Amino acid sequence: MKRSVYNGLALLSLAAMLALTACGSGGANNGESTAPNNSGNGDSKAPVKLKIMWQGADIRHQAMLKTQEVYTKENPSVTFSPEYMAWDDYWKKLPTLAASHSLPDVLHMDGAYIQEYATRGTLEDLSDIDLSSVIDEKTLENLKIGGKLYGIPISRNAQGMAFNKEALEAAGIELPKKDWTWDEYFDFARNARAKLPDGVYPISDTDTWDFYQYYQMSYGKGRIIQEDGKKFNLDKDLFMKFYGIHAEFRDKKIVPPADMVSAFKENDPQADPMASGKVMTRGATVGSVGALEQLMPGKIDVVNLPVGPEGGGWAQPTIFLSVSTDAKHKDAAKAFIKWFVTDKAAGETYGTNFGIPIYDEIYTALEPTLAPKEKLGKKLYDTAIDKAMPFSPAAAGWTEWVDNYKKTMDSVMFGQKSIEDAYNEISKSGNAIAEKQSAK
Repeated sequence: MKRSVYNGLALLSLAAMLALTACGSGGANNGESTAPNNSGNGDSKAPVKLKIMWQGADIRHQAMLKTQEVYTKENPSVTFSPEYMAWDDYWKKLPTLAASHSLPDVLHMDGAYIQEYATRGTLEDLSDIDLSSVIDEKTLENLKIGGKLYGIPISRNAQGMAFNKEALEAAGIELPKKDWTWDEYFDFARNARAKLPDGVYPISDTDTWDFYQYYQMSYGKGRIIQEDGKKFNLDKDLFMKFYGIHAEFRDKKIVPPADMVSAFKENDPQADPMASGKVMTRGATVGSVGALEQLMPGKIDVVNLPVGPEGGGWAQPTIFLSVSTDAKHKDAAKAFIKWFVTDKAAGETYGTNFGIPIYDEIYTALEPTLAPKEKLGKKLYDTAIDKAMPFSPAAAGWTEWVDNYKKTMDSVMFGQKSIEDAYNEISKSGNAIAEKQSAK
């Protein structure tokens, strides 16, 4: 598996760039607003142009643009200056904007990165937005960082796996089943290899820390990064077993060769591992599986991630709208976000392109009109929720380690390094970061 839901790879420079913001605005209003004291709710006639930035596939871009048109129609004084891009490009650009104090008014945040940006002082506290009748208090409390809410969740999400149902059935291969175990997942790969043609693979290889973490957590060994980054916990026995199985799979051509894996790009018609026809399974989230279904209409189905004694995968909000401390129109930005989450006209416009809407009334209104690709996301969520474990992103200050984990496991994948050496390097760097974090 190439990437997971918070599947993006953070840049090595992220922490360093964000650290520059600590001596910057500190939450002050930067720049001159064209709408002093504007609430952003349509009451002021002073014009406001909100800069807004997000990531995703083209279908999400179009939905977001149409949503902004609806808001401007209802609030003529508020217009938008949008910028949008693919996942990787977005997370490469954001650190540069943060370092130069030029983040937009409203920006997309992801569960994998929000803590990093919040603790560096680049996001506004949004606890004053009243969502008591929309989102249950427990969900909001679980999403707070240091007692403050730095992003408003706009959808429910979950991590699972998509698979090419049509191709697997045609090859006479038993389909993945809900709550399959890790042993069943690996056996599926071994058995499917014998029935698939050369050059087509049942599963992909993996080089990301989070996919291994699902494995470790499912066997009751806990998160890798604990206590807000002050404790490192990498179980050697499970690490060696997990990557030992993948080494076996490389030898037996059960997973694609390393150069092919490195070239995969999710949701690209030619380079996506499944859409290209090269791999029968890959990771998917509620928010992304619709894009995959659009590339392969009617061909795919979903299942939860493999489970262990403690469960498997995760299910909770991971997509947020945030307001930057650089924002010129903070009140207007907050008003837009509240409207986005609570207004039925907004929900009918963006649909399920960000996952299952967080507000139950919006999803209930949408459900009768949903297309099969949209209902697939709900199926993934419903499949994952009962066995889901906590969503566990990297803590602030661990961006470099995440990046180096991938580089180290790439070396293993290309046969340049042993699994034992990789474990030692990853453990050494992880323990060093945890020690540094504990000393702060």
